[in-house]
Amino acid sequence: MRGFAMLKIGQTGWIEKEKPVAGPFDAILRPLALAPCTSDIHTVYEGALGERKDMILGHEAVGEIVEVGCEVKDFKPGDKVIVPAITPNWRSVAIQEGVPACHSEGALSGWKFSNIKDGVFAEFFHVNDADMNLAKIPAGMTLEQAIMLPDMVTTGLHGAELANIQLGASVAVIGIGPVGLMAVAGARLRGAGRIMAVGSRKNCCDLAMKYGATTIINYKNGDIVTQILDATNGKGVDHVIVAGGPGTVLGQAVDMVKAGGSIGNVNYYGEGATLPIPRLGWACGMGHKNIQGGLTPGGRVRMERMAELVMEKRLDPALMVSHTFKGLDKIDEALEMMHAKSADVIKPIVLI
Repeated sequence: MRGFAMLKIGQTGWIEKEKPVAGPFDAILRPLALAPCTSDIHTVYEGALGERKDMILGHEAVGEIVEVGCEVKDFKPGDKVIVPAITPNWRSVAIQEGVPACHSEGALSGWKFSNIKDGVFAEFFHVNDADMNLAKIPAGMTLEQAIMLPDMVTTGLHGAELANIQLGASVAVIGIGPVGLMAVAGARLRGAGRIMAVGSRKNCCDLAMKYGATTIINYKNGDIVTQILDATNGKGVDHVIVAGGPGTVLGQAVDMVKAGGSIGNVNYYGEGATLPIPRLGWACGMGHKNIQGGLTPGGRVRMERMAELVMEKRLDPALMVSHTFKGLDKIDEALEMMHAKSADVIKPIVLI
């Protein structure tokens, strides 16, 4: 089969590989829609995961099942399904010990696609533990909506979960690309009052307001910590969601959140050996400022719940689709669009 791969750090290209084989609990799919992710850019061009040779890229897909293993009970060839970006091994002792499923075989182990095995940018791809890691696309859901669920929707909403947003609370969302936009939506769904979205691109700022932001903080107008402290009369916000930015952004989150507040980080830091925490901003380490960083939960139930939000019209993630390509051969062009990140790009997708 043909796939679009990371050949080595800094280089991509099309390669030929053997079609994957399904184990007894697994499934083989062909893609119906794909989306490149900023994480792919970190992986290829920053070497964030280390060297990978001839590894097929991609972890955002919806697809059609072409083959299932003999132990798969709930899915069959022909089913059209949402494929979560995170596909844990659910038969792990670590889960019984209380380890989040996405880390059940070690840190980030649930992130298998384009990390520890070939990804989804191919004519066929493999999904482990199909009964636990796939969800059927509901009747009436568009591919544009469905392809946002595997990563963008669930990751952004997980930022709101990690920040433990309370009813009526004030929230700052740093970074309003697709994940940040879904963090804004998640903050609103969890009942936040004031939601300040940090960004500068007009299309993202406009969409943030549609998803529930009440204020835009433009970092081009000055230091974002100063702006947010000024906007809150020096008090800071109750919660911060970090959804984008360089390594320094975590320190800014600590500076802008109140004592006793909480930070939910879903930002993927692709460079650097350490992340700085400001001593005074953290009240000399005693500010009761809680920092939770997490990989989004994976699996079937999570995807079914994300789909329910869309079907009940609580959220329309298709608004984030800024560019649509057609045909598998266009995946390299879509990925390069994410790499170049011109001002009009929010999220490109590829319909097969």
